[in-house]
This record gives sequence, structure tokens and C-alpha cells, in this order.
Amino acid sequence: MNINKIDLNLLIYLDVLLRECNVTRSASKLNITQPAMSNGLKRLRDLLGDPLLVRTSEGMKPTEKALRLQPIVRKVLLELEEALQPEADFNERTSTRVFRVMASDYAASTVIPRLLTRLREQAPGITIDIMTPSDVTFHDVEAGKIDMAINRFEELPQSFHEKSVWHDTFVCMMAADNPVAKNFTLETYLEAQHIWVSKTGFGVGVGMDPTDVQKLGWVDEALQQQGRKRSIRVFTRSYHTAMHLALEQDLVATLPRKVAMINRNNPDLVILEPPFTIPPIELKMIWSPLLHHDASHIWFRKQVIELANELKSQNYHR
Repeated sequence: MNINKIDLNLLIYLDVLLRECNVTRSASKLNITQPAMSNGLKRLRDLLGDPLLVRTSEGMKPTEKALRLQPIVRKVLLELEEALQPEADFNERTSTRVFRVMASDYAASTVIPRLLTRLREQAPGITIDIMTPSDVTFHDVEAGKIDMAINRFEELPQSFHEKSVWHDTFVCMMAADNPVAKNFTLETYLEAQHIWVSKTGFGVGVGMDPTDVQKLGWVDEALQQQGRKRSIRVFTRSYHTAMHLALEQDLVATLPRKVAMINRNNPDLVILEPPFTIPPIELKMIWSPLLHHDASHIWFRKQVIELANELKSQNYHR
């Protein structure tokens, strides 16, 4: 039998007929005429090759085939009805949903702490599963296995939804007793030893080549535009590691402003404006089209953007 030829209304008729075992009552339940119900029963009998309901001294009784079909038809119709119901409003106060978020080290340092504070206040039962870029792939995001990825992206599949979280500028961080801090110019910057921090994407990281400027990222590309080059002594994939290493007297870390300002009150560190122009970076959040209309996901995206707007309004300078 070709299932494409089955009228969904006939399954509804069959479900009611097998529960009522009476054509007149079934017609009343479905708010149709008795002749229409009788015609539906005839079509079902022709389709299934079985009388389905037979007359006995005790009234209409289902056949063996009808009894086998009854729980199957009921289950299919209930599942379909549930799937077609309007999406229930999301209640963050009572939800115990787990949101899986891929966050780069930069995003995990700046966005996630504020997000957790907000969730503790508004949605105490919600859990965040934070994953690193090496934990997931674009396919995981597209399939909806990851609720959201927050990172800096250069190219994205067209099927993804995306929204800018913010743009960020760069600053230079170094130990308060670093000699460079007393006379911070482009020349002294280039004479110093530097900490490089990865621009993370998806997938497992690879070793860095100090001579491959194209893979070094924004800071080194900006210097190359001036025909200059800095001396990198440490490569790291962690902004927290970079900030800790900046306490060393001879090292300079050039970092996005929002992550550097985590240590703005540390008296052992100083934060200075770069002595050359570095283009700003953009942090984005991306998610699967499969989750775009989900009520809980819409609420979650709103939380990220609201806290991002709060952070954007804080113009840190030091």
C-alpha cells in the first residue's frame, strides 16, 4: 500500500469509529453527518481490505485487524497532535534545561561569567555546558547538538544564524616594573619580547611558526602593514595564561580590551594603548536554523545580547 494515498482524515475517522463502535456517535463526535461517516467507513474498508466493524447481537464489534490497528493509529494521531501544538511559552524560573555553548577562551573570559550571574538571578535551574573550539565542529552546531557558538569567525556556512555580540579594540598589558612601560613607543614595543595569543576557531590547534605572519593574526598583520615585526617568545592559546605571563618583567601581551580589563585593578600590571593602529575584532554568536524558533533558545539568545550591551556601555580606559 502506498501511504501517500492515505487521507489523514480517514485515520481520524478510524480512531473514533474503533472507540465508539457506532457510526452515529462517531459522526456526532467529529461534527459531521452520518452519511459522511458511513462513506468514510466504506473508504476505509476498501483501502484496508477488511470490514473493520461487523454487526453482532451485541452491536458493532471491531475485527481482529481493526484491533491490531487501533493502538497504532491512536499513537500516531496523539504524537502528531502533540507535534502540531503551538510552542509553549518558556518559563526560565522553572526550567532545568541544559544549554551547550562552545565558547572561545576570549568569550569564556568575558561573556560567560556575566551570563552565569544573570542566570543565577533569573533562571536558577538552568545549566550551562561550556565547550571549547576543539570539542566541536561546524556540523555539530548545524545539527543542533550545540546550542550556540561564541567566537570570532571569518567564514561561516550560509545556513547558520548569526548575530554580532560586540566589537573590541586592543590594549597592551605588561608588568608595572617592565622598563618598556616608562617609555612606551612603537620602537620600544618592537624591542620588547612578546606573548602571542591564538585567534581560536574550530578544530584541534596546530603548532605556530613565528615567520608565518598570515597565520599570526590581527596584531602581526597590522605591524606587517607598516613593514615592522615584533619578537614573539611565547605562544599560548589562553588569555588567562597570557595575562599571568605578562607579570614577567620582560614580556608584553597585546590583548582585546575587554579581556585585559579583567585585571585592571591589579597593581602589578599596567594596561596601555598600543603605539600603532590595530583593527578591532568582532565577537559573534552563531546557532543552528533547527533551534532558531525554539522558545527557550530565543530567550537564551536575548540574555547574551542584553549582557553584551551592558558590557559595551562600559568604556574601560586606563
